[in-house]
Amino acid sequence: MPEELGAKRCSRCKEVKSRAAFASNKAARDGLQAYCRECWAEYHQARQLSKGRNVRPRVKVPEGHKFCRACGAIKPHDEWHRNATASDDLSTSCRACRACRAAKGRAGHLKRHYGMTEAERDEMIASQMGLCVICLKAPAVHVDHCHETGRVRGVLCFNCNSAIGKLGDDPDAVRRAAAYLEGSPWKPTLVAPGVYRLPS
Repeated sequence: MPEELGAKRCSRCKEVKSRAAFASNKAARDGLQAYCRECWAEYHQARQLSKGRNVRPRVKVPEGHKFCRACGAIKPHDEWHRNATASDDLSTSCRACRACRAAKGRAGHLKRHYGMTEAERDEMIASQMGLCVICLKAPAVHVDHCHETGRVRGVLCFNCNSAIGKLGDDPDAVRRAAAYLEGSPWKPTLVAPGVYRLPS
């Protein structure tokens, strides 16, 4: 029996192959698909074509290599990021294409959310001498904008950007925080039961 020798017979091509040549199937008695991976891929592609769906052509690659659909190149496995959830433990695109896609994603994010290009953002950072305009210490990396008008105010460091966000973009709250840090906190005055007057 092939199963006893750590092998299995594919019910489509009738060849005896190692258990690694079959995908897992928990519903099967032996825990493996009935078709080997190659036969299953051919079967799946044929079914998709019969349904009129677009099917990407399979590309033969040498052992230890993978085809990148983004750039159309066959590259060795060391040029790919790891992805534990993928069947081959590799990312869907090579390192170079992932870096390019990430750069395009950042540029698209700037355009969609702030209506500015990377060049405009870099020009703004240069006008700030590369530093956050609030703390004047950390590098400016986060675009800050008014949540009501959408107007870009500047480029801040992570801490300062999150600080003014947590204060609700409220200038009065920032002034009270500054007064508190300087040792003269503004305290509300009780003018009637349950009614407080804040200092102007």
